Amino acid sequence: MTALHERTARDLVRALHAGEVGAAELVDAHLARAEDDRWGSFLAIDAERARARAAEIDAMPERPPLGGVPIAIKDALSTRDLTTTAGSRILEGFRPLYTATCVERLERAGAIVIGKTNMDEFAMGSSTENSAFQPTRNPWDPGRVPGGSSGGSAAAVAAFQAPWALGSDTGGSIRQPAALCGIVGMKPTYGAVSRYGLIAFASSLDQVGPFTRTVGDAALLLSHIVGRDERDSTSLDWPEPVAVPSAEDLRGLTFGVVGELMGEGVEPGVRAAVEAAVARVEELGGSVREVSLPSSAYGVSTYYLIAPAECSANLARFDGIRYGPRHEDAADLLEHYERTRGDGFGPEVKRRVMLGTFALASGYYDAYYLRAQKVRTLIRRDFDAAFAETDFLLSPTSPTVAFRFGERIEDPLSMYLSDVCTIPVSLAGLPAISIPCGLSEGLPVGLQIAGPAFSENRLLDVAHALEGALAFAPAPPGVA
Repeated sequence: MTALHERTARDLVRALHAGEVGAAELVDAHLARAEDDRWGSFLAIDAERARARAAEIDAMPERPPLGGVPIAIKDALSTRDLTTTAGSRILEGFRPLYTATCVERLERAGAIVIGKTNMDEFAMGSSTENSAFQPTRNPWDPGRVPGGSSGGSAAAVAAFQAPWALGSDTGGSIRQPAALCGIVGMKPTYGAVSRYGLIAFASSLDQVGPFTRTVGDAALLLSHIVGRDERDSTSLDWPEPVAVPSAEDLRGLTFGVVGELMGEGVEPGVRAAVEAAVARVEELGGSVREVSLPSSAYGVSTYYLIAPAECSANLARFDGIRYGPRHEDAADLLEHYERTRGDGFGPEVKRRVMLGTFALASGYYDAYYLRAQKVRTLIRRDFDAAFAETDFLLSPTSPTVAFRFGERIEDPLSMYLSDVCTIPVSLAGLPAISIPCGLSEGLPVGLQIAGPAFSENRLLDVAHALEGALAFAPAPPGVA
């Protein structure tokens, strides 16, 4: 019989409603895994409140839709009275006064938060090495990173510490760690999920999404968090309910393989696994052709002007006056700001704040930020042209498999290129999902499938059909 922690979220929901298991038993099973945190997935565990909520749900005459299934939450999402740090010393010990809308919706549906997961400080990084508190290890190889910035959520799901988790994706922070940890990660259309309560990195790019071990679980989780929220003016009315995917073939669909994202910099083993997955697409009846996104070559440089510019404005609020630790013995207000921010922010955050401040400075705005926004428009147009000929686009999610700790931390450009395949989709505001498609040198490879805005239901169907054909076993050796 499959152990509770190895079962999918959908199976656990079914078992809860069938009376085969209680929420208290489920929470205990996952807390035991989370508290034995050899991977460093969690920054905080909320055992007392999780057990109390499980007992409350077990006593209800009728279970809520999700029945009491545990979930892990990225530490960038505010949770009332539960420490929320965004992986930064400047928010150490901070307990929000409210809960993020997406978390609130999941709790109302019967999900139970068991803890907050590690991340790169303020979501700035691709390896979770920029966390101010601890490294997170990849369950497939503890000597390697789990990806980032949502590395804690990805590792928690891959290591069976939680059946699913929430992350946030600005330039690839859900899809890239999902790929490196051999699980499913989805970034919905920009505006699909309320950002109210998400600690902002780059407001025109940030989006919340699911980490799961199956595509069906991703659909179930997404179905409970999408939709307009009056507290977030960028959130959107959702055109149709998110359905559980059921497709078993891809007949009648056309797929474009993005030539620019299959070439230089893509490891041979990654390319081979993705090409094998593309062959599966054809076996399932899909039509495949090569497409071009010519402006995607400028994606990384465009992103690293827009995102730092927005972060320099968003992080101005962290000055020691309203949040986190402060220097009480500063001689004046300016010294207070300088010492609080100097000690509170890590090197990568400082680098991006300086980059963004420079790009927005008087005399440079047109040359950098405005020009980057114009290139962003060109990237969007490339996607529009590609989707005029195809239904979905295929590429590797990450050009490499998980890399070793310290391998890129001293080389920012090398680290930034980790997201070269995911950034163009983020700049265009489109939905994309990463599913595991094979192994290279014993480590997982992710396939990115991107679709037009609001194509989530069709995207999930495609991913589900491919998932069945690829039959990837999402269990790191020796972990389950």
